[in-house]
Amino acid sequence: MSGEPLLVLLLNSYILRLTIMNFLISILTAGLLILNVHPLEMDDKDKQLEIMMRVFVDDVELTMRKKLNQPDLDIMNLKGGLTIDQLMTDYLNNHFKISLDGKPQKIKYLGHEVDGEAFILYNEVSNVKKWKTIQVLNDVLMENHNDQSNLINVTVKGEVRSLRLTSETFVDKLTFESK
Repeated sequence: MSGEPLLVLLLNSYILRLTIMNFLISILTAGLLILNVHPLEMDDKDKQLEIMMRVFVDDVELTMRKKLNQPDLDIMNLKGGLTIDQLMTDYLNNHFKISLDGKPQKIKYLGHEVDGEAFILYNEVSNVKKWKTIQVLNDVLMENHNDQSNLINVTVKGEVRSLRLTSETFVDKLTFESK
């Protein structure tokens, strides 16, 4: 009988440690989110909106595999004359849109570069007239991750304002007061 209380204590201690460990893991993993940051900057001198997107190569590859129904697609070694720029131009035309004061803008894809595990995608809107309100639709790569967030940092005359777009709210707008 003297062994029972020790066994009960050890068992309770083990269960307590497992419970604490599970609790800590759930807290840590609940805080994880998949985030892409997309700065947009208004260049008043050149009258253009400059857009840079940093997206992870593996997320783009997964998206393109599903979109093209090619489960073995290697985004870094495309075949059949496909290029990353062709794929991204088509993809971004459907998943990234900007309106200024309610008027849809034509976004020109300029190209990309590889930076470690990420692509940096360059885009611009040319011939931008004065505007107060920008509306952004951005569901880039959200088809793969329900917890994906795209953080849009818009800079106008040194003022930075941000939108956090998610799969639930992938369109939002900001209003800047004219100076």
